[in-house]
Amino acid sequence: MKISSEFSKYAPHYNSYNIIQNMVVEKLLSHVYEQPKQILDLGCGSGSICRAINWEYEHFSGVDFAKGMLELHPKSSKIELIYGDFNDESLFENLLTHRYDFIFSASALQWANDLDSVFSKIKQFNAPLALAIFTSNTFKTINKTAAIDSILKSADEINELQKKYFDAEFEIVNYRLEFESTREMFKYIKRSGVSGARKILSYKESKKLLNEYPLNYLEFEVVFIYSR
Repeated sequence: MKISSEFSKYAPHYNSYNIIQNMVVEKLLSHVYEQPKQILDLGCGSGSICRAINWEYEHFSGVDFAKGMLELHPKSSKIELIYGDFNDESLFENLLTHRYDFIFSASALQWANDLDSVFSKIKQFNAPLALAIFTSNTFKTINKTAAIDSILKSADEINELQKKYFDAEFEIVNYRLEFESTREMFKYIKRSGVSGARKILSYKESKKLLNEYPLNYLEFEVVFIYSR
């Protein structure tokens, strides 16, 4: 199953399960010191950035590879929704024909097949940006308990890549999300879409992890990249 299909499948439930993502959006917007009029949101999802913006803009372009998410996104004459994958170079060829004065990406770029390439494309917009990317320390204890490797990049890897292209502030933030039970915790993982469509554990292994997970919370690590 593609990651885009996973997000579309759970899109109707997503807004009920994106607690951490909303905190990420709030932090991203706190670093916007002007009021940009031409905005690009890469991996816009169901519209968390768009809903949270509290100023008048002229044009908002939201890009996502999950049609189910785009269906939930706010709609207006100022909003252009683009079904596309930021792993596809032709997407950026089209986007670069438009001038943007701010680039957002909240909780999406961790799914880039080639983050180096995506950063190089973002650099070509020559615009201020606010990016948030989940790292390999997300679900750290789950991965350790189940003896599996994260498919996400580490904070250090992301930092080395971003320094090639941006003169930016780089910040690492750790979040915890507590649950009443491990069953509720694993339900959250499934319905929030953050599992990345990985189904690498058998039923028996999943049940073992459910019984042996030692914490009452999930760990998330997010890196923030800001430039003016």
